[in-house]
Amino acid sequence: MRPESLSVEIAGHSLMLSSLRASFDPVLRCLFVADAHFGKDAVFRARGIPVPIGSTADNLMRLDVLIAEFEPAMLVFLGDLLHAREAHARETLDALHVWRARHAALRVVLVEGNHDRHAGGLPETLNVETVQEPWRLGPWALCHYPQKVTDAYALAGHVHPVYRVTTRNDSVRVPCFRFGAACGVLPAFGSFTGGAREDGDVAGEKVFLVVQERVIEVGG
Repeated sequence: MRPESLSVEIAGHSLMLSSLRASFDPVLRCLFVADAHFGKDAVFRARGIPVPIGSTADNLMRLDVLIAEFEPAMLVFLGDLLHAREAHARETLDALHVWRARHAALRVVLVEGNHDRHAGGLPETLNVETVQEPWRLGPWALCHYPQKVTDAYALAGHVHPVYRVTTRNDSVRVPCFRFGAACGVLPAFGSFTGGAREDGDVAGEKVFLVVQERVIEVGG
């Protein structure tokens, strides 16, 4: 089944929310991705924890799908592009270089997150601009940490938001987008990431669940 997107209005501006856990501004032609954590599997293996190979390939494949669907002029990572210093492993960087060559004309910007600082700078050959938060772009203040920014609506990551859906006999946590009055938080993009924030409805907050190939508004 083809991944679906949902068109929403946030702080008076249009955004497309993709079930691939990214958002797209159709006016700026900008794709937003939070918390990719490339190389996290390599980090775990380097630290002696046996985990399967493949999360980097899956992340890059989903980025390819998003780029083909939305045809962005710019891709902004909202922090934590790499997971840790061991993510500079050859297998991870080689895959990133091959992917970057496929999209050489695409402007790629990284809003530096806490994991990026621990991982160290990206190779210049990846042609990724690194900026500090909050980075202003159109109506948005692009951040890693959720925060309030004067005269702009903040888009952030970091907390890997999830939402607990319960039935009489069972419950499951699913990734979600959360949009408050001044700041919206995107779900973690990385396929090898957990979820942290799972509190329920907050007054005035819009929550959109990622359920398989669909994006569904809570209460919508």
